Amino acid sequence: MTPVITLTSDFGQKDPYLASIKGELYSLLEHPVIIDISHEIEPFHIAQAAFIVQNSYSHFPEESVHILFIDDTVSPENKPIIAKLNKHYFVCPDNGILSLISPKFNPDEVYEIDIQKAPNNSFSTRAIFAQAAAHLMRGGAPSVIGKKTEQINVRIPFTPSVNNDKNTITGKVIYIDNYENVVTNISEEIFVEIGQGREFTIQVRNNEIKQVVRSYAEVIRFDIDKNKRVEGGKELALFNSLGLLELAIYKSNPKHTGGASSLFGLQYLDLVSVHFK
Repeated sequence: MTPVITLTSDFGQKDPYLASIKGELYSLLEHPVIIDISHEIEPFHIAQAAFIVQNSYSHFPEESVHILFIDDTVSPENKPIIAKLNKHYFVCPDNGILSLISPKFNPDEVYEIDIQKAPNNSFSTRAIFAQAAAHLMRGGAPSVIGKKTEQINVRIPFTPSVNNDKNTITGKVIYIDNYENVVTNISEEIFVEIGQGREFTIQVRNNEIKQVVRSYAEVIRFDIDKNKRVEGGKELALFNSLGLLELAIYKSNPKHTGGASSLFGLQYLDLVSVHFK
């Protein structure tokens, strides 16, 4: 399959930055395939961007080039780099985002991009990234435009904790999606390991959830006539496709009635705990 270029940024859709990047890429390459992963990352929110890219990049063809424009201003502590990871290329700032994308961070190779000839203006980082991506898409070696390095910034991802009695897992909110579903860092693996089949209570501020369902629809009583049963607004917990504990409100519209994050009063990095009996 033919590799593609993906773009992830905190640019939004209002400003000209995204169009400028795409224009640069179309000027450098003939008929490039450019895919937008997301441009609605909260400004400078590296962890949010890492979560989105972590759960999407591997679905693209191998040798694809993923450009990440989050906290990308060049400085002595934030250099532009190229990394090859799991047969994919990443062109991004050296701000620790790669270590959050891959918790068991072990890149095949990392190169610091040579910026000696880069234009000296506020948009130069984006031009550097576009030129590096175009070079890779032509089959160019990273070593031609960069110097191999072993020194890159690493961020430690948030991990859940277990108390000494092994009856409580304490995790954090790591992502809130467009439906206001709340994703925690409590994995099904640690839930099963610590729980050992015991009864449990998921504590979410002043709310308690005592079961985990297999799908959103499982909270609905389909054995009751549709005109008589209650569907929207039911709170639920499940392990999502990523294997992480997720809290949701079934078919709740965030713009009208509120989703799980607003109804539970949860924000990024708030605590969620599971207590086993």
